[in-house]
Amino acid sequence: MNQSYKAFAAALFANLIFGSSYTAVKFITPAFIHPFALNFVRVAVTLSLFWILFLFKPGKIKFDRKDLPRFFICALTGIVINQLFFIKGVSLTTVIHSSLLSLGSPIFITIIAAWLLKEGFTLLKGIGLACGVGGASILILMKDGSGGGAASNMLLGDILVLINAISYAFYLVLVRPLMAKYSGIQVLRWIFTIGALGILPVGFPYILSTNWVAFDLLHWLVLGYVAIFATFVAYLLTVQSIQLIGSSATGAFIYTQPVFAAIFAMIFTGEYFTLYKLIAAILIFTGVYLVNSKKLIKPV
Repeated sequence: MNQSYKAFAAALFANLIFGSSYTAVKFITPAFIHPFALNFVRVAVTLSLFWILFLFKPGKIKFDRKDLPRFFICALTGIVINQLFFIKGVSLTTVIHSSLLSLGSPIFITIIAAWLLKEGFTLLKGIGLACGVGGASILILMKDGSGGGAASNMLLGDILVLINAISYAFYLVLVRPLMAKYSGIQVLRWIFTIGALGILPVGFPYILSTNWVAFDLLHWLVLGYVAIFATFVAYLLTVQSIQLIGSSATGAFIYTQPVFAAIFAMIFTGEYFTLYKLIAAILIFTGVYLVNSKKLIKPV
């Protein structure tokens, strides 16, 4: 298998894991474990594995203290806000809603890049932003009666997932200079280390109040899957893909996440697609396409 196929396989498998994680999270939270306790487990396990990996593959470039402020901002947006709002949001809304709203990240990335990095903002990108916001608004404002995947507070959950998508978009824009200077594994290791300072104190009280006795073998397996595969393994696969084919090509695979998420949700939680979800999905996909389009509208 050549390098390109390996990269494509890594990116596809990473997004398959990410897509399945929505259903896995819904299975154990909030019924068996508080979302913030799940965040604690997820970050603690991933952080431990990254530092174990360091023993076998230390970074070749020495850490530059001048980059510390950017690492802190990336940890805040990419780990603390992203992780806390994502898990909490998914626990309150449905799998399909949360996966479609998360797809808004590429739209926000383009808008944020235009703002922070002074990249060009075209009419097509403006129309794409409007489509994405329109699709997200439909999901947030419409009530879901699709059964399965109980949503205890869909409105709040949708808003939290949307904030998560915006925060993650900021992270992906801000982390670019770090990825260019250090290896992907080095960047992730330090971002998770700094981010743990915000995640672990928030989640620790909920860890203590978790009724671990109520967990059976399936719950432990799902918890392990979320902590190891849906975080550590998926991040490593994404980094491998970025190193081989670049961030743009790797980022394109995010469009497969809602497909995988919907399949798992329909099989395991009893959710199903409705007309308004289809309309919202079309608007969001259209928005993602337009904001990433390289073509400019020619003057008439």
